[in-house]
Amino acid sequence: MTTTREAEITVHDDMPSVTIVREFDAPAEAVYRAHADPEVFVQWVGPDSLDSSRVDRWDCRTGGEWRYVSTRGNEEHWFRGCFHEVRPGELIVQTFTYEPMADSVSLGRLVFDDLSGGRSRLTATSLVDSFEARDTFVASGMDIGVQEGYRKLDTLLTR
Repeated sequence: MTTTREAEITVHDDMPSVTIVREFDAPAEAVYRAHADPEVFVQWVGPDSLDSSRVDRWDCRTGGEWRYVSTRGNEEHWFRGCFHEVRPGELIVQTFTYEPMADSVSLGRLVFDDLSGGRSRLTATSLVDSFEARDTFVASGMDIGVQEGYRKLDTLLTR
């Protein structure tokens, strides 16, 4: 049974952070792999308006680093970060930087939980360095990229 659902996005009043909770009709290991395997990741990340994404480097292990680009027309949007803690099937803690705004780095914590019936829940919390940076992140249209990206991931997970 496939269930269509939206990610629940919570902006915290007391700290400069955003939490995204999303359930999937797939085990936590499969959702983790979609975040850890660069060949899978580029197939679903970001809004539908992107032309493509490709990985420059990707070393998903504790102490590893990553960098990828998403394109839309002639625009290139580069992102990079470091993997601080990786526990396969359970947890990814990483930094995230949009390169044109390199002074603004967020710390992300992705927790992958198995639910009953072969389903799972992803809880992703991003902590940024100021309320202004958090509000800029939210106003950027990140909610569209999150919702559309996870819908694409739903399709990939059914294959």
